[in-house]
Amino acid sequence: MPTNVTIPALGESVSQAVLVKWHKQDGDSVKADEPLCELETEKANVDVPSPAAGVLKRTVTEGTTVNIGDTIGVVDGAGSSKPAATPQKSQPAPAPAPKAEAPAKQAEPAPKPVQKAKEPEKVTETVAPVATSSAAAPAGSQEGTRREPMSKIRKKIAERLVSAQHTAAILTTFNEIDLQNVIEIRARFKEKFEKMNGVGLGFMSFFAKACARALAEFPRVNAQIDGNDVIFHDYVNLGIAVSTDRGLAVPVLRNAHLMSFARIESEIKRLAAATREGKLAVEELSGGTFTITNGGIFGSLLSTPILNPPQSGILGMHTIQKRPVAINDKVEIRPMMYVALSYDHRLVDGRESVGFLVRIKELLEDPSRLMLEI
Repeated sequence: MPTNVTIPALGESVSQAVLVKWHKQDGDSVKADEPLCELETEKANVDVPSPAAGVLKRTVTEGTTVNIGDTIGVVDGAGSSKPAATPQKSQPAPAPAPKAEAPAKQAEPAPKPVQKAKEPEKVTETVAPVATSSAAAPAGSQEGTRREPMSKIRKKIAERLVSAQHTAAILTTFNEIDLQNVIEIRARFKEKFEKMNGVGLGFMSFFAKACARALAEFPRVNAQIDGNDVIFHDYVNLGIAVSTDRGLAVPVLRNAHLMSFARIESEIKRLAAATREGKLAVEELSGGTFTITNGGIFGSLLSTPILNPPQSGILGMHTIQKRPVAINDKVEIRPMMYVALSYDHRLVDGRESVGFLVRIKELLEDPSRLMLEI
């Protein structure tokens, strides 16, 4: 019995998608729940599973914009798959044709002597035309440029960034963190941690734990404005910005305040891999209350991150750089990181934003506070 392949619900506020790729061809046998095609939405790329087992017939081509509920194909449970190509019997190779004798080389005529032109005469030279390269294209030429349509994800990112700057009063405060103690803890327990938990101990889990603790103490940084109301969250759904070829995505660690170091590291690893492979579920991109972005992995020393609406705060991490600092009135070389907190000044005051960032600094410069919850 034929079963229609329809576009499923793709998450809150998503009504359209682009069918970017079919994984199966007409006449292919498919299993139930086997991925049939890939859709690009404004939030993530998702696969559409087969609703039943059978033979596929596609009714929509790649590149088509589709709506929720549209039929894009049919799976026929009683159909037959396309026949495999029948191998042809090998034919004996034809006998090679007899080689023709090479013609005798003819003697080339001797070059004629070149006569000098008489004084009143002009010598005319014939110049072969030279191919014009793009570098020599005339002014105003469009060679060397190309036009590509923006992906739905990229367009949505652009809209959200512009909207954030137009609707929020974004302000950024800075501080610096001495990561000497965090680096020493990682060096001491890295191998044992990985052996016990099957995942490496990175810097992000320290920052995630510190943010969860600081957000509990400064709840406005974890809140959002909704019309004339303020929505406070008694939990931390932590967004982690991930860079991909299609643009920036922010998968969410739900209830990060309840997670252990190992759970945070494994979830970050899983979400980052799923994001880059385009296999992230749409619901894993929504519901964040605060975001961390790490420009330091690209070498950024300092930046002012933009809010991820409707959130009121975002923490920017940067590259670790050894610098001379004063420790107990003595100059020492320490691994330092600049951190930045961008916040919505409509909701968060300077006292709260600075206090939040100072608390992050305290927790990371003395990581035992994270373990002892003091």
